[in-house]
Amino acid sequence: MCSRGNVTLKNTHAPYNAQMNESSALSSTISFTALTPDCVLDALESVGLYSDGRLLALNSYENRVYQIGIEDGPPLVAKFYRPARWSDEAILEEHAFVSELVEREIPVVPAMTLSNGKTLHEFSGFRFAVFARHGGRAPELDDPATLEWMGRFIGRIHAVGSLQTFQHRPALNIVTFGEEPRDYLLANNFIPPDLLDAYRSVIAQAIDGVRRCFDRAGDVKNLRLHGDCHIGNVLWTDAGPHFVDFDDSRTGPAIQDLWMLLSGERRDMVRQFSDLLAGYEDFAEFDTRELHLVEALRTLRLIHYAAWLARRWDDPAFPVAFPWFNTQRYWQDRILELREQVALMDEAPLWD
Repeated sequence: MCSRGNVTLKNTHAPYNAQMNESSALSSTISFTALTPDCVLDALESVGLYSDGRLLALNSYENRVYQIGIEDGPPLVAKFYRPARWSDEAILEEHAFVSELVEREIPVVPAMTLSNGKTLHEFSGFRFAVFARHGGRAPELDDPATLEWMGRFIGRIHAVGSLQTFQHRPALNIVTFGEEPRDYLLANNFIPPDLLDAYRSVIAQAIDGVRRCFDRAGDVKNLRLHGDCHIGNVLWTDAGPHFVDFDDSRTGPAIQDLWMLLSGERRDMVRQFSDLLAGYEDFAEFDTRELHLVEALRTLRLIHYAAWLARRWDDPAFPVAFPWFNTQRYWQDRILELREQVALMDEAPLWD
């Protein structure tokens, strides 16, 4: 069994994405080192799911995700949420949003409601959810028909996302993805001293550039998003796409779920976006002013990603998976990267 005696205490920082509620306060003193294979199987058994002993760790760093063989049934996927990251209410709000999409026959993978009537469960301080296993391959984004198909389903997701608002999940904006990550990196001495002045200067320019982009876009609509809609979160089959992992679902502009599917030279991105939009606008109207935000959102993601690695650096999995982080070369590259983004943000959008 996974006992409280195995829990590893650690110095934890304030939750990055949302405040914890009282029911998840215990999670602030628990690390994933306590999540042993026995603990995972015992957690599943606590909700009436009995494993046949097969346990496969899947590729995930923010949470811990396992494919688990089940007696007398197909394998399931269990996701154990990072302690102290989300409140219970925020996780349940994600589950409810995905359930709304399922009700409208949009191909997403929801948390299963088990025999106890719940989608979110707790065992020895760990919160977890169980999902059906879905196979698939990466979509071929160089195919115009695939992009149009993807655009249709993203448009359907956004049509539903615009019907209500999140109450417990954060927004993607300049503060949450720019200023707060910047302040964390500077306050916790991650930047090498000899690069500190250069980093302070370029990140100030970058955030100013982001503000100008948002000013040019004007008062665009914010809605409930997938939030992290990159190629790794789409499983493609002959029946089309399945969108998975709404863990980063939050409020933001529609373009956030579209720009990460664009790549290559400017002419390539124009063509790709045209194909996406051909499908998207079958179900949702797109405000082309949001094209001013593409490079701004890319800049915010770069800043946020560096701070995400920094905040997770005391998780033993991170130094192993990201050995290049926090080296001199890493921060030199980030400075150059942000300088490039400053220039890109002053260019014209993909089309007027």
